[in-house]
Amino acid sequence: MDPVIVVGAGPVGLALSLALAAQGVPSVLLDEDPDSDETRPARTVVLREDTAAFLERLGCKALRDEGLRWSGWRSVRRRQLVRELPLGEDPVPGSGVPAAPVHVPQHALVRGLRDAVSAQELVQTPGPSRIDTLEQDPAGVTVHTKEPGSTWWRGSYLVGCDGARSTVRKLLDIRFPGRTAVERHAVAALRAELPRPGEAVLHRSPPWRTGGAEVTARPLPDDVWRLDWLLPARGELVTPDALVTRVRDTLAGWCGETPPYELLDTGVYTLHHRLARRWRVKRSFLAGDAAHLLGALGTQGLDEGLRDAENLAWKLALAWHHGASDALLDSYQAERRAAVAARLRAADQSLPILRGGGGLRTLVPGSARGHDTLLMDGHLGCGPLGAPPSYALSPLAPARGEAHTSVGTPPGAPVADVRVTAPDGTPVRLRERLGQGQLLVVLVAPGTGVWDRRHWMRAGVMPRLAEAVAALPVKAELLVAESYPGASAHTVLLVRPDGHLVEAFGGVRPAELFAAADAARGGAARTSVRTDSTADVN
Repeated sequence: MDPVIVVGAGPVGLALSLALAAQGVPSVLLDEDPDSDETRPARTVVLREDTAAFLERLGCKALRDEGLRWSGWRSVRRRQLVRELPLGEDPVPGSGVPAAPVHVPQHALVRGLRDAVSAQELVQTPGPSRIDTLEQDPAGVTVHTKEPGSTWWRGSYLVGCDGARSTVRKLLDIRFPGRTAVERHAVAALRAELPRPGEAVLHRSPPWRTGGAEVTARPLPDDVWRLDWLLPARGELVTPDALVTRVRDTLAGWCGETPPYELLDTGVYTLHHRLARRWRVKRSFLAGDAAHLLGALGTQGLDEGLRDAENLAWKLALAWHHGASDALLDSYQAERRAAVAARLRAADQSLPILRGGGGLRTLVPGSARGHDTLLMDGHLGCGPLGAPPSYALSPLAPARGEAHTSVGTPPGAPVADVRVTAPDGTPVRLRERLGQGQLLVVLVAPGTGVWDRRHWMRAGVMPRLAEAVAALPVKAELLVAESYPGASAHTVLLVRPDGHLVEAFGGVRPAELFAAADAARGGAARTSVRTDSTADVN
């Protein structure tokens, strides 16, 4: 079968190719400038717990070598501390301590992903390749690349990860409506020894002259910091001299006087909010900035792009190896477009409250703390502005039956990263078993940690559960956990390859487990792919 064609060698395209390779699917990675490696210290990304773990599973070492997990978060209004929150690198599920995001320069992240791709035989990178033609038929996709190196490429599927000005989206004639210039920011990267290293700080209404409405300081390794100033949506031109003045005033405001610093990089960027009308046309898909733009109020568009890649990779892998129903392929658009649309709605609803200024809202007791919570959600990956999405209304969700039992994770939400025992008896984290192209079946069995695997694999409900797992319509791996939040003994969890809970059962229920697994794969595979997606795109 032909490889999957991935257009765009940015973080999302690189991650998608690696995720496909991890599931045994070859890909061709086409990009008009695949070796561009502009070093911009002020261009950084903040990755949430789930997206950082996804990249680490793919072999990207940049997060460990060149990223920093924050130790805490502080919010300040004028000079008054509003909130101080410790962050955990490996928080206990249900402890209430948020997981620390990872802050990393984007050029380092891209380099780390490229290194992982170069070591992967299933990813082909032919060099500069700019597509100008895209043709589809029931069996695959054909694209043509322009000079230099003009040629035709044949793929089983195609995914456009080629950014906001996506050529793939234009060739598929997909509209990309939205809002322009939602926020403007001035940004600077500098090296300095500042108070409380490792803690990010958001200062609203700072009292110094050039502070503006909001300034954020986010640490990186080696005493490097990224400073962001919120600018008026339509304001004055920010000159280099004006940016230096902002840097000096901000450092003096935080430290009492301006400490020695080395200015590494500066810039001004504008954020837009857009959402493609369709994410699937026949055998072609959109992902990342080609499908959506967001980023206001501290949210991270790259997080959503990586979630696109993880969601789509296991579905394409199943289709590539075994064939797939239209329901499975359509579920990518149904799940991911709805999740990003909800994120954009939450930002649109919050912007007038947080950016409107003045009026009655400033007189409401506790309003400053409430506003701070909204902003913290966006920056730390919590709440409607930042938390990992739940696919409770997914077309892949099974019908709720009598065997269903409630646990700490609702169906459709990401599972907790508990410790489990792998089939070979090795203790691992549940998240380490994701992304391998198979469902996970987790039995909650307190006490198994002190027993030799040879004994508990033949005891209690295990033989019957192992037989049920072997009979599932798709490949699945059986794991055992000592405990799971909200689960009682002998609870059985069915987990998708991207880590979202399909269903939890009270005991071993072979028929119900089979039905849930069948629903998660979108039903039986079909031999042909229909001519277009009819999923709701309202």
